Amino acid sequence: MRILIISQYFFPENFRINDLCLGLKDKGHEVTVLTGKPNYPNGKFYGGYTFLNKRLESYHGIKVYRSYLIPRGSASGFRLFLNYISFVIFAPLRILSINGNFDRVFVYAPSPITVGFVGIFASIYFRAKPFLWVHDLWPESVKDAGGINNKIILSLINFMTKSIYYFYENILVQSPSFKNYLVDQGVKSEKIIYYPYYAESFYNVVNKNEKIESAFPKGLNIVFAGNIGVAQSFDTIIEAVKIAMNDVKNLNIIVLGEGRDKARVLKKIKKNNLNNFYFMGSFPPESMPEYFASADALLVSLKKSKIFSSTIPGKLQSYLACGKPIIASLDGIGAKIVNDASCGFSSDAENPLGLAHSIISFNKLKNIDRLKLGENGRKYYENEFERKKLLSKLIDIFEK
Repeated sequence: MRILIISQYFFPENFRINDLCLGLKDKGHEVTVLTGKPNYPNGKFYGGYTFLNKRLESYHGIKVYRSYLIPRGSASGFRLFLNYISFVIFAPLRILSINGNFDRVFVYAPSPITVGFVGIFASIYFRAKPFLWVHDLWPESVKDAGGINNKIILSLINFMTKSIYYFYENILVQSPSFKNYLVDQGVKSEKIIYYPYYAESFYNVVNKNEKIESAFPKGLNIVFAGNIGVAQSFDTIIEAVKIAMNDVKNLNIIVLGEGRDKARVLKKIKKNNLNNFYFMGSFPPESMPEYFASADALLVSLKKSKIFSSTIPGKLQSYLACGKPIIASLDGIGAKIVNDASCGFSSDAENPLGLAHSIISFNKLKNIDRLKLGENGRKYYENEFERKKLLSKLIDIFEK
């Protein structure tokens, strides 16, 4: 098949659509990408990129057409609006310059959902069957994550989202819990297909790296990897640690990542005189399995919200693939996966006492029991989220 993949984000930005393109190419399909200029997450064009240059590139033999784009800057509401709308305006113009025919148009749609309009234009222009892969629920995410509560604005966003969904006959969702939300927006249930993330093949069970092991402190090391943002509810982690320290004297929280909430989080940790948080910085995804190997458990947390309870956190697949026990502070589908996999402990989102009890309970486990939790997680991953299986499933969806 000749597949045009449309994504506002692409390499060198770190999104899983990069690996999916490679996977489809390796299976013999002709893959082309339409994307913007890389500027996520720092809001500035990556080195070597400007507004005008590098309009055509190659990524492991995949043609990458880049549209003009206004960078997201500080990610304020207005700058994000400009970033989103600029891709909607400029990407269709870039489509007009693409010479080729396509059988399928596949739209990768985390925020913003507005990328769906680009997919509609491409589908009509190339007369290709369109597929929309939804990773975020608009307008719910705009309200909860973006802090927008104006009813008129939310109504307009809801109308826009419904108009996008109306066009697509095949809407893929990263979580089964998305289905009811979309149905409430008027989407026919038969159009909705559950298609989750998988973790890249380098996420695996690996041996400990001596250098990383020596950099970790002594004690019970719980690793949090990923974005440090409001959505991750670090306040819950901090309060839980304060409680758990009464029973777990050697408790350490290792944080691998960066984010807009980091400065505030560091101030709160200092204010509470906590010296058992270790912020080690951000590292390439390929190195994460070695860091995970030196962890006793891996931590995932989200704030309490309807949208987050419906979402499968992307890091959950990575954690499961690496075969380590998981401690989760989540509601909904994320907690269900941890419980169904029997791979760790879960507590309600924004419940510090529950999270503290999970940490205390985990600390009491024997090593053989901890090992079993990790093995259970890896087995669940292989059954539900394994890369080869999901790539084959996607091709089946395209061919039906």
